Amino acid sequence: MATLQLSDYCNPVVALKPSLKSFFIKTDHRNCCGASRVRVVPRACLQKPSLTRRHLLAETAAISVAPLILGIEPPAKSEEPLLSEWERVYLPIDPGVVLLDIAFVPDDLSHGFLLGTRQTIMETKDGGNTWVPRSIPSAEDEDFNYRFNSISFKGKEGWIVGKPSILLYTSDAGESWERIPLSAQLPGDIVYIKATGEKSAEMVTDEGAIYVTSNRGYNWRAAVQETVSATLNRTVSSGISGASYYTGTFNTVNRSPDGSYVAVSSRGNFYLTWEPGQPYWQPHNRAVARRIQNMGWRADGGLWLLVRGGGLYLSKGTGISEDFEEIPVQSRGFGILDVGYRSKEEAWAAGGSGVLLRTTNGGKTWTRDKAADNIAANLYSVKFIDDTKGFVLGNDGVLLRFLG
Repeated sequence: MATLQLSDYCNPVVALKPSLKSFFIKTDHRNCCGASRVRVVPRACLQKPSLTRRHLLAETAAISVAPLILGIEPPAKSEEPLLSEWERVYLPIDPGVVLLDIAFVPDDLSHGFLLGTRQTIMETKDGGNTWVPRSIPSAEDEDFNYRFNSISFKGKEGWIVGKPSILLYTSDAGESWERIPLSAQLPGDIVYIKATGEKSAEMVTDEGAIYVTSNRGYNWRAAVQETVSATLNRTVSSGISGASYYTGTFNTVNRSPDGSYVAVSSRGNFYLTWEPGQPYWQPHNRAVARRIQNMGWRADGGLWLLVRGGGLYLSKGTGISEDFEEIPVQSRGFGILDVGYRSKEEAWAAGGSGVLLRTTNGGKTWTRDKAADNIAANLYSVKFIDDTKGFVLGNDGVLLRFLG
């Protein structure tokens, strides 16, 4: 039986083609068992030692390109797999920093800011390819190590909030920032802010207080008449399971484009909603057995709900609902921590130990981006600025940029 010899420089593995006869010849010999073996070797390997240097270089070049000419794939390089839709952006910050929010100036989407723990504020002017630490003198207090939670822009006006309670304002697209004084009587820590118009913003505390301003933050008006604790104390007999264990703070809070909010209690045993004009937060029993991790709004106006242990649910229909349907996902048992919608059909979910999932049919089915498994970090937040610019934020300074 004839076989092809696997060999090195003078014994390449090739199949003979007429166009290569000037460079390769075929030999036949028998091995110790008597089997015939066909060997295809460079002619240079059988020629006399007097072969000139010019001929040797020419034939050596032919050997190097022979696998390509003959359709043989070169061996693949051992490299770290790349994310199919995302790339890692390395940041000049301490590895222990947890990234919490990101925003860009609407009039200049190359200019943006990134927030995190340990008083982290970073700035980009090339669309998020590179970032540099940003120093804001009014936010540097030797007695505090601020955790900057949320940032929002409307035109050139921008707002940043953090814990312990701090509020920063810019009117020149972030070239300079002014610190706005806050009342010491503010219930809870500010966890979210939304720029809503000229000199106007809306902020939320982790105790459920919602305040609005229309004069650069010098005065604030309460949009909710009481904190969530007060609301639950009045309605504890209304059938809200676990309300007596409520510790008085939110675990997460998310705002819809029309100004409605959904928030998860600190223990994850129920959730609350609020719509503009309502005097109080409305508590809801969770419709699933496991505790809630996070909730938010889909691009079509419905709700998504994440439970501890990696479960994902979608509400039936749009608007506020208590009717949810579980969607199978490949989370490998790790918790899913956030969902971000690029469009009504496409969304990404991120979670513990580099879990990254994608849907292209509005959430009916999800596929896992396995190349993200090699990221040794928890991915906490998915943010799409528009349909071409998106980011995933994680701990240990992990930032992923959407490639599209």
